[in-house]
Amino acid sequence: MDDRYGSDVLAAGWRERAAKPVPNVPAEIDLVVEVADDGYCGAVTRVQGGNVELEDRLGRTRLFPLGGGFLIDGSPVRLTAPAPKEQGARRTASGSFVVADQRARIALPSRILVEGKHDAELVEKVWGADLRVEGVVVEFLQGVDLLDELLAAEPPTASRRYGVLVDHLVPGSKESRIADAVARGPHGRHVRIVGHPFVDVWQCVTPRALGIAKWPEVPRGTDWKTGICRAFGWPYETQGDTGRAWQHILSKVHTYRDLEPALLGRVEELIDFVTAPAG
Repeated sequence: MDDRYGSDVLAAGWRERAAKPVPNVPAEIDLVVEVADDGYCGAVTRVQGGNVELEDRLGRTRLFPLGGGFLIDGSPVRLTAPAPKEQGARRTASGSFVVADQRARIALPSRILVEGKHDAELVEKVWGADLRVEGVVVEFLQGVDLLDELLAAEPPTASRRYGVLVDHLVPGSKESRIADAVARGPHGRHVRIVGHPFVDVWQCVTPRALGIAKWPEVPRGTDWKTGICRAFGWPYETQGDTGRAWQHILSKVHTYRDLEPALLGRVEELIDFVTAPAG
């Protein structure tokens, strides 16, 4: 006998059968979505570690876990990590095109010198792929005060040039006086000293990348890194504390867009200087 009413509408699973499927949507850069819970609306700016970053029309950013809870044109969606792009030219963190199947070159005699470990780590994270293709090694000086000693021990030549990146290169600073003296000295032709205006390389990371409005002001007479850690409520008593603070800051850097333009142009200038043909 035919069942004119069909199956039991109250049987287990009836809610799931009646629910409209929620589509999965890859969280591609610039996709605009709304957060269902609070109405926050923004464009996708980054996807990493199971989270998606959204930026609203005022430039404010917030981080959300991938998955459900999002709307597109009023309809529910589940945001998923976008698939890796296999077609087209890929770019390095510095914005350069990736050189496919390129092995690192034997290191050039020329060098890029930076003041400390944190500077070297930042340059490596953003420009590392480019430097390996060019065969450029980054070394740190432990302070620009030691530059004269290095130049005396290993004088530069037309085929072994030094590009030097320093912090706080502003008129009247100690760094600017050292740079001027080297430029006037016997090695000036084969040494290029450039720098950014910030007290420390930490400030070369944009506030936006860190999710803050601006870097805190540190009172005169206070160690700058210590003052920054205090302002953020981070431990600061030991060198290890400072190192962990820097690793947290560095983890927020993914591409050149996370760095201040005042640093970007200077590093590119040094790469060009040390890789230019001798002559």
